Amino acid sequence: MDIICAGEMLIDFTPGNEPDTYTANPGGAPANVAVSAARNGMETAFLGILGNDDFGRKLKGVLEENGIAMLCPDLTDEAVTTLAFVTLHQGGERSFTFARKPGADILLDRKDIKESDIEKCKIFHAGSVSLSEEPCRSAISHALMLAREKRKIVSFDVNYRDMIWHDEERCKKEVEKILPYVDFLKISDEELAFAGGEKNIPSFMETYGITVLVETLGADGAKYYFAGKSGKEEGRKVDAVDATGAGDAFWGGFLSRMLMLGVEKISDVTEEKVTEALRYGNVSGALCVQKKGGIPALPTREEIEEVLA
Repeated sequence: MDIICAGEMLIDFTPGNEPDTYTANPGGAPANVAVSAARNGMETAFLGILGNDDFGRKLKGVLEENGIAMLCPDLTDEAVTTLAFVTLHQGGERSFTFARKPGADILLDRKDIKESDIEKCKIFHAGSVSLSEEPCRSAISHALMLAREKRKIVSFDVNYRDMIWHDEERCKKEVEKILPYVDFLKISDEELAFAGGEKNIPSFMETYGITVLVETLGADGAKYYFAGKSGKEEGRKVDAVDATGAGDAFWGGFLSRMLMLGVEKISDVTEEKVTEALRYGNVSGALCVQKKGGIPALPTREEIEEVLA
């Protein structure tokens, strides 16, 4: 097993071509990363809860179609599958409205976390949405701790969503609790307050023992911070249609490329490998924004390598 992605999988209602219409697309940041990694040829598993409804069955089918193992295969009757309504803005940027009171993803429980699953993987990935409610908060925290103890590479996406948290400070406090477990941290330029600002990033990384921090810049590419060094990989200029899932396409590409380069433990990481993985991830993100929808727009390894060639 290469990567386990834990957390939410949901339905993104993306605006259709006609006014006031929506298309139901599979999405959810950790699930997006899982599918991205699978399309890059990685052996991938998803750890999360889906509802026993038409949407949950649709999402289960998406995982199966992409060859992704479901570590929680039973659909729940306790809540419906989580829904997100996407509003698109100029340049492909978007905002979200969530139907999650509760949604099935919240029901991930500590009993669903199996040491034997984590033992098999190389990278364990999660994001902040799962820290917003119990019992999924405790479940994800426990899983991250186990992955760190078992010396797996722990990946985390800050992925702040105001409509989930309604309070950035509350999110920041929960994220700070799990940062000591994190090796690879993804943070957007809009989330720099979580690191105390860009100038504070080296100190922030030292405080929490973070090996690689990647700051995403949208169309402008991404910055990396590693071993006291930093640099930037420029983005690719394309005509953006929908930015939904673009950051996850980037991160799924980044993690996959690191594994392709032989990074299976922290001591394998080099600056050269980080920059190459960023270039790969930038192409993955650029391809994603040229299509509508989250998971349907995620590119394959062949598509990415064709652009790089």
